Amino acid sequence: MTAPRLNELTATEVAHRLARGETTARAVIEACLEQVARREAEVMAFTHLAAEGARAAADALDRHGATLPMAGAGLGVKDIIDTADMPTGYGSPIHEGHQPAADAACVALARRSGAIVLGKTVTTEFANIHPGPTRNPHDPTRTPGGSSSGSAAAVAAMMLPLALGTQTTSSTIRPASFCGVLGFVPSLGEIPLSGVRTAAQSFDRIGIFARSVADIALAFDVLRGLPVAAAPQPLAPRIGYCRGHLAERMDAGTAERLDRLALHLSQAGADVSDVTVGTTFLQLSQTHQAISSFEFLRNFTYEIEHHWARISATLREGRIAHGRACSHSEYRAALQQAMQARAEIASLFAGRDVLLAAAAAGEAPQGSATGDFQFCAVWTVLGLPALSLPLMTGPNGLPIGAQLLAKPGDEARLLAAAEWVMRNGIG
Repeated sequence: MTAPRLNELTATEVAHRLARGETTARAVIEACLEQVARREAEVMAFTHLAAEGARAAADALDRHGATLPMAGAGLGVKDIIDTADMPTGYGSPIHEGHQPAADAACVALARRSGAIVLGKTVTTEFANIHPGPTRNPHDPTRTPGGSSSGSAAAVAAMMLPLALGTQTTSSTIRPASFCGVLGFVPSLGEIPLSGVRTAAQSFDRIGIFARSVADIALAFDVLRGLPVAAAPQPLAPRIGYCRGHLAERMDAGTAERLDRLALHLSQAGADVSDVTVGTTFLQLSQTHQAISSFEFLRNFTYEIEHHWARISATLREGRIAHGRACSHSEYRAALQQAMQARAEIASLFAGRDVLLAAAAAGEAPQGSATGDFQFCAVWTVLGLPALSLPLMTGPNGLPIGAQLLAKPGDEARLLAAAEWVMRNGIG
């Protein structure tokens, strides 16, 4: 077996090699930049590439910081997350070239731990659904998903081991599924959002893209400002399989692939039982639209009032129109519905560690439309930590993710279960 190139290493592997003196941060970053040069013209994952800044940071790390927990790991940052040394345009021509004065908290925490920011990755317009130029690295005729399109594609294309995204509905889980990488969102409020452009404050979360569960766990600790714990140990989980949930929205064969995966996990040693996603939870898709649209409309008042013509028709006729149609009383009622549903989360997890559900309808669809968001809407309203794992392959040989979900605050159990599933879930 050919040894992986430096750009193909996980962030955990990079940090270990640097600590042992087996390579340098500069060598790792050069390998990442070489891969960017090979793939970027086709994938178009970046809005801004900071090659010289990354080289300088790597050199400084080699002189002083080789034992930091994320030492030498290349990092992509979604272009709605502020960076003090490179522009942040929020996926809109309105803010093209905008230069923040400070790093977002998540970026500052990552840099403090030795991560090296290679650049800003493409987002859809204001992290909504109007697509950017990024293409799926497995098939450039297909979407990478959204809104964290560039982050997912850069990790999948081996340009870097880690990237930051965000999620208001399904903006981390769906692109991870389409691009065949791990995508993680924690419980609401776990990772600070200071310096991140707000879409809907009730739902916004930082997302993490990686190629291993260990890297997800590492980045999660770093982005919370916590001491880094040992890598998750695999735990054969009690899985509640949401059999048939949204099957009517799935592509042909996706439900059957999930059924086979659930059976395989059961045969490998997991305790798998079916869970019914009841009416209370199924209604949360409308709840999500009311809350997110009402909040989005207010959060982008400046752009709407002063730059209406520079906002895409997709956004004007979609999220903004929905926000205008939602009254304050409907918004308050939706918030109450969300609170009531969250009080019933325990019923979904009774006797179970995690839930298993679809991450997306199937393979990445042709074209640039970012895909069906419904496969995450319910879980987003509930505030569940979630992981998309690249465990299935579609009829065209493209990846399809399986989604694992845990109770709020139960990320440790989710990551342990995910480590076991990744080791046992591909038969």
